[in-house]
Amino acid sequence: MQVKPLGKPCHGGAPGDPWPSAMAVPIAVLDCDLLLYGRGHRTLDRFKLEDVTDEYLVSTYGFPRQFIYYLVDLLGATLSRPTQRSRAISPETQILAALGFYTSGSFQTRMGDAIGISQASMSRCVANVTEALVERASQFIHFPEDEATVQSLKDDFYGLAGMPGVLGVVDCTHVAIKAPNAEDLSYVNRKGLHSLNCLMVCDARGVLLSAETHWPGSLPDCTVLEQAALTSQFETELRKDGWLLGDSSFLLRTWLMTPLHIPETPAEYRYNMAHSATHNIIERTFRTIRSRFRCLDGSRGTLQYSPEKSSHIILACCVLHNISLEHGLDVWSSPATGHMEQPEEEYEQMESVDSEACRIRQELLLTHFS
Repeated sequence: MQVKPLGKPCHGGAPGDPWPSAMAVPIAVLDCDLLLYGRGHRTLDRFKLEDVTDEYLVSTYGFPRQFIYYLVDLLGATLSRPTQRSRAISPETQILAALGFYTSGSFQTRMGDAIGISQASMSRCVANVTEALVERASQFIHFPEDEATVQSLKDDFYGLAGMPGVLGVVDCTHVAIKAPNAEDLSYVNRKGLHSLNCLMVCDARGVLLSAETHWPGSLPDCTVLEQAALTSQFETELRKDGWLLGDSSFLLRTWLMTPLHIPETPAEYRYNMAHSATHNIIERTFRTIRSRFRCLDGSRGTLQYSPEKSSHIILACCVLHNISLEHGLDVWSSPATGHMEQPEEEYEQMESVDSEACRIRQELLLTHFS
């Protein structure tokens, strides 16, 4: 293809050379692509997973090749929905863009350049992949139902510190978001920052069994739990054979064991120690999720989305967290990083007025810790 000059000589060209040869091919290719296919066509398919190393994929997008292939198989049909654009961005590219954002917390120009899309396109990719993952949340985040799996769940917890009957550990964590508007104070937490208060339950390996990511940051943990679907689930499908473990920000319930405020007997001290060691799993899980998904840890600033969209991004990261564990990516393998300072709960230490819950905890003390 012959390239003809369209204007004055470029700066830096040799005398008499109206168009430096080094510039001819790129400009010709770009012009042809724009004329034939529209903006961006030349870069949509230029990035191939098979062309880069696993080390590059992990360092840039946070996950190895086989994990990304799995996501392409899982989400491909959803991400290939009809588009008004003449050339849709491939599911593979959309997933890479979203993983890049989740794990770095920013729409970096170099990341978009690597896969050949603009920052605006990256933003659309994040939205598409996020919704596709949220649609599948119940597939990957749920309590086990069959008896054998439930028993294995309790056995794993018992092996940690000797606490019997544990079906999960529950706690809340805050994720910083941008202020929805100047008038709405419902998302302002006790530190004066805008956040979502996320209620989560995990098993002994750090697998999430429940994740409610939409609660306004102004709500204390006990209020979040009171209003949560989790409470309805445990009270309407009451499990007589086990309970969750929660810290002192929650009230003691028949299905939620909390520590004793002032332990006095050796049995009470042993109970509290076992409770603390077991409940610590949820804190480790929170740290791991933040270190793996840097968009949540506050180090790159707050999530620059509405509360609803921010909630969906958090839930999408929770789904990816569980999928990564299914693929053998160890929950404790990522180093801890700095994260948003969590608001300290200001609550009165109080014992539950639920006499049946008190009886169950006392029986637990006498049976297993005396």
